Parts: sequence; C-alpha cells; structure tokens
Amino acid sequence: MSFVGSSGIVAHSSPAMSTDCPILVWMLSLNREYTKEEYDACHKVVDDCVQHIKIPYDPPNADSFRQVMTHMLPLLMMRHRRIPRAKWRDCITPNGKHWIEQTPDDMPPEKFLHSMIGYHLAFETSLCGMAMTQGIQRKVINIGLGIKQVAVEPRGVSVAAYTESMKHKLTPTELQLISPELGDEVVLRRLCILLALKAAYIKAIGQPAGFDWARLEFDIPREAARGDGHPLQGWEFRIFRASLGVARRDVLVEEHYQCVCAFFRGTKESTFVWHESAKDLESWVQFINIDQMVKVIPKLTA
Repeated sequence: MSFVGSSGIVAHSSPAMSTDCPILVWMLSLNREYTKEEYDACHKVVDDCVQHIKIPYDPPNADSFRQVMTHMLPLLMMRHRRIPRAKWRDCITPNGKHWIEQTPDDMPPEKFLHSMIGYHLAFETSLCGMAMTQGIQRKVINIGLGIKQVAVEPRGVSVAAYTESMKHKLTPTELQLISPELGDEVVLRRLCILLALKAAYIKAIGQPAGFDWARLEFDIPREAARGDGHPLQGWEFRIFRASLGVARRDVLVEEHYQCVCAFFRGTKESTFVWHESAKDLESWVQFINIDQMVKVIPKLTA
C-alpha cells in the first residue's frame, strides 16, 4: 500500500496546519475478499455496539460489508484511546452531524467541554474512512471526508463519456480545468479531485443527498472556493491520495483514490493543503486493513 498526494493542478501548499482541533483520519483498506465468518463477527459488533444504525444482515452483499466495516471505525478509534464502550455515546445534530460524547465522570467541566469528538464516515469501493477532530461540540461537528476512486463509471466507458456524465455537478470554471486536450489521465485525476472536494464539503455541512453540487465551485489554481457565487470562508481542505493493492481472487489489482478532508476552522480565508508524500500523512492519517480490524474485534465491545 502506498500513499501519495497528487494534485495534477498547480496550487500552493499551506505552510502549517492549525493545532487547534487537530484532525485525524483512519483509512481501512478492504484489501482482499472477506469470509462469511468475518462478516458475521463484524456485523454482530456493529449490531451490538452501534445503536444509531441498523445494517440489514446480508453476507454476500459487498456493499453491506463496506457499511459494516466503516461503522466499526469509531469503535476502533475509541478503543485506541482506551475509552470503554460503556463510557461514551454517539450523538447527532438535527442535520445528521455526528459527535462522540464521553461520560463526564471525574472529568473537570472545562476538560469535558473540550472532549467532544466530531467525525464523519465515508467509503468507496475498497476504501473506508473516518475523519475526526476533538474540541468544543460546535467547533468539531463540521468535518467531512470525500473519497473518490480514480476510475471511470461504469467500468469500460471512455474518460470523455464519464466526464460528460458528471458535467451537471460542475461549473463552467471547473469544466475549464478538465479540458479534453489535457489528456485522459490528467482529466480523470482533476475530475476526481473536484468531486472529492465537493463531497467532503457537502458532508461537512450536513447537506442531504439531493444537494446540487453545481452550487459549489472550486477554482483550485486560485485556491478559491465558492457556494452560490459567494466565497466559502474559514474552511480547511486537505487533499491527498491513497493507492491500494487489492486481491481479487488470484489477481492483485492496484486501485487509486483521491481523498479530501474538509473542516470548518472559522479563519478569515479558506486554505487548500496538499499532501504530496507518505511523510506528509504519517502524523495524521492511519492506514489499516481487514486483517488488522478483524484481529481487534474481541476488544471493541469491552
């Protein structure tokens, strides 16, 4: 598994990231096919420990397995922090934004106020993710994760046809960034960056599925983001790429994903932070695979 940032578009990296409300991301690679026994064990954990979601039991359904594994990530994260399941609860805002609240117990009031963990879950094909941050509740809930596989849909169509099918989600300015003369590879990469940016922002603000993506515009060369023509101020967009080796029967397939974490910091300007190497990611992105998740199942319910 390798992880590299890839903008494909000239943009400047932010010199430093804020230490207030530090962001952490967990990425789970579905790097091989799963067994029914693994599905059963994981589904039982989610059924027992994640009260706010009910995933229908459907072992052969790969999408069901993706959902199950994705919803195990908060359990893993809290276990990693050595906080027992009985000592925290999952809360949700009216527009669907999640945060984790720990039991106050002997915690001083000020520490309790700053202990809220805002998070967002996302998955696509072989990659499941969780973006999170900790602080005061109103400051941590506006976080979103966008994951877009760098591939055409449906498989086998041309890049031009795929781009045409996505045009309704883009603005004229964005369409100029993916002009066909740039070549298929550049066009597809840039398109996936734009779609991941929009997905991350839409999820960060808690918009429903029917939101019109063309209301958003990301003019990446100018590091400008707009909503309904107005500047989006105070946002931090972290852009990175993940490359996975995935076993499909007897064949190892390489898959590439464009990922974006969007978080509202309330600063005067919005910033685009490009992570161009594995070293850029190691301080805030944790990668795991199916084997590692299955191995810790007995500890997740404790």
